[in-house]
Amino acid sequence: MQETELAALVERHLAEHSLELDSLDITPVGKRRVVRITVDGDGPRGRGPLLDDISAASARISAALDESDVMGQAPYTLEVTSRGVSKPLTEPKHYRRNTGRLVRLWLEDREVLGRIKGVEDETLELDVEGQPVEVVLADIRKAVVQVEMNRKDDEGEVE
Repeated sequence: MQETELAALVERHLAEHSLELDSLDITPVGKRRVVRITVDGDGPRGRGPLLDDISAASARISAALDESDVMGQAPYTLEVTSRGVSKPLTEPKHYRRNTGRLVRLWLEDREVLGRIKGVEDETLELDVEGQPVEVVLADIRKAVVQVEMNRKDDEGEVE
């Protein structure tokens, strides 16, 4: 099996659903392999992919793998999922897709908890306790979205 060929096949079918490959992991489990594909994308509101898009892409990737010899003859299990909130934010697009969400940032000299207001070039704009704060993306050592239960969005709808 060629990981490069597999990644190319997966990316081609994800692109049909306006999704992008975030990570591809192949783990041997006994005589089988587990193929874990993590996807990301803007989605209709610019806030990440919809489950329906991921489901459709998963079905298409599964069919393409069945038609291809890229996985060889060994049996495998396919798992396709979104990035989720537990994965650290590492690129400007991750911050942009999480605009409005509460994030915890670890900087060189401090920790910051704030709500993402936007991303301009290489600068993250936050609201920290009602005060605007700008952070240079290169200064962030780690950033993680904070889970908020029953938080209302800007239109008053529960997210």
